[in-house]
Amino acid sequence: MSQIAHKKQIGADAVEEKGWLRAHKWLILRRISQFGILGLFLLGPLAGIWVVKGNLNYSYTLDILPLTDPFVALQSLAAGHVPETLGLIGVAIVLAFYLLVGGRVYCSWVCPVNVVTDLAGWLRDRLGIKGGSSLSRHTRYWILGMTLVGSALTGVVLWELVNPISMLHRGLIFGLGTAWTVVIAIFLFDLFVMTRGWCGRLCPVGAFYGLIGRWSPVRISAPQRAACNDCMDCFEVCPEPQVIRPALKGEAKGVGPVILAPNCTNCGRCIDVCSKDVFTYTLRFNNPASTVPPFNVQPESK
Repeated sequence: MSQIAHKKQIGADAVEEKGWLRAHKWLILRRISQFGILGLFLLGPLAGIWVVKGNLNYSYTLDILPLTDPFVALQSLAAGHVPETLGLIGVAIVLAFYLLVGGRVYCSWVCPVNVVTDLAGWLRDRLGIKGGSSLSRHTRYWILGMTLVGSALTGVVLWELVNPISMLHRGLIFGLGTAWTVVIAIFLFDLFVMTRGWCGRLCPVGAFYGLIGRWSPVRISAPQRAACNDCMDCFEVCPEPQVIRPALKGEAKGVGPVILAPNCTNCGRCIDVCSKDVFTYTLRFNNPASTVPPFNVQPESK
């Protein structure tokens, strides 16, 4: 069987066992969330219906609710510009939300660039493209640090000069231009150079939100990990596959089933594609230590 044919079967067992809708439930809900949020922002400039004013950096909903991206606010502070009171209130609201649900929920449920990188990943699988360059996942933290240092040195909110999230928003409103060049470059990078390269290794926004959600209570867990049949579909669809193994395969080492890694995006794709219903959403506190002796060493008989 060809490599491409094999790739097309990712999640096929889940579709057969649970049906297509349940096997794509969380993916569908994420797309509704992402396009719904984007649609609310576009209603004003395109249709004159101002439900939300602004963009994902700073917005004002129904002239009541301020929301401010804390990463942009932090760069602003580094650049020597203190946000106004309403902006600081918006920062507090956003921080409280992501501290609760997980910082990288922003990446999988809100960020429109995620749709672009997911499309690149899907097409890469269908075309059977393998290999490519390799970068450390710590690269994004170096870029995060450099944007803050650069903002402090220049007095400018530096990342906004090249932020593809803002550029995509402007491109949808004002049409083709530099914005689309950046977005297409990210798509081609993920397609041909490195799978999940932008979100998983380069984006400082994701790095920042991962740090915010480090201790968030909402998590994905593998409570039925004993039922795992090693199909590896969850690893194939996960944007951060390194976060799965400790929870899924760590029982023999006394590791609990909850995925505690801060870079889990809580996207729910592992739940979707698992035909054995190994995964579910839960709280970080529902993480009982394994009762299996370490390394499967059985107690000595008397």
